[in-house]
Amino acid sequence: MKTCLIVIDVQESFRHRPFFTAQDLPAYLAAQNALIEGCAAAQVPIVRVFHSDGPEQPDNPFAQASGQVRPLEGLAPFTAAATFTKSRHSALVGTGLDVWLTRHGIQRLIVSGIRTEQCCETTTRHASDLGWTVDFVPDATLTWDMVQPDGQPLTAADIKARTATVLQGRFATLCTVAQALQRAVAA
Repeated sequence: MKTCLIVIDVQESFRHRPFFTAQDLPAYLAAQNALIEGCAAAQVPIVRVFHSDGPEQPDNPFAQASGQVRPLEGLAPFTAAATFTKSRHSALVGTGLDVWLTRHGIQRLIVSGIRTEQCCETTTRHASDLGWTVDFVPDATLTWDMVQPDGQPLTAADIKARTATVLQGRFATLCTVAQALQRAVAA
């Protein structure tokens, strides 16, 4: 089963959002970089996905004009097999990624990136519904605390746990970095 690593929205844009904190960044980058380096060493293709939307103005960190739609500082450098830019939550909507994956015979996706419950989860669900086998690596995803509709805090750890719970066994196989790399080379 041919595997591909998808690195979703790991971009400087997030540093310019009011919710950004660096609290979980070192652990996330360690896991994300280990996944990138392991895939590169095993010659597993790595696809980069950026998010760009909203007004095309320099003060919008998700606009190309801002200069922030670029790799997050601290991300391991890698040669992308392909790079896509999305404007929706799923990396498979309107980007051509689905066509690229099909043309390259990719059957399994390893999903990683930013934000756990948003673009990573949405892409995972979408990919599963389209027939890809998905390995979701929670440690190689990043999110931030949120406030629930009732005003109560919801921690990033709780968001990641919730995402893992709803994806496991229905839309994806949860993997550690080591497990995802082992599955990628065993296929």
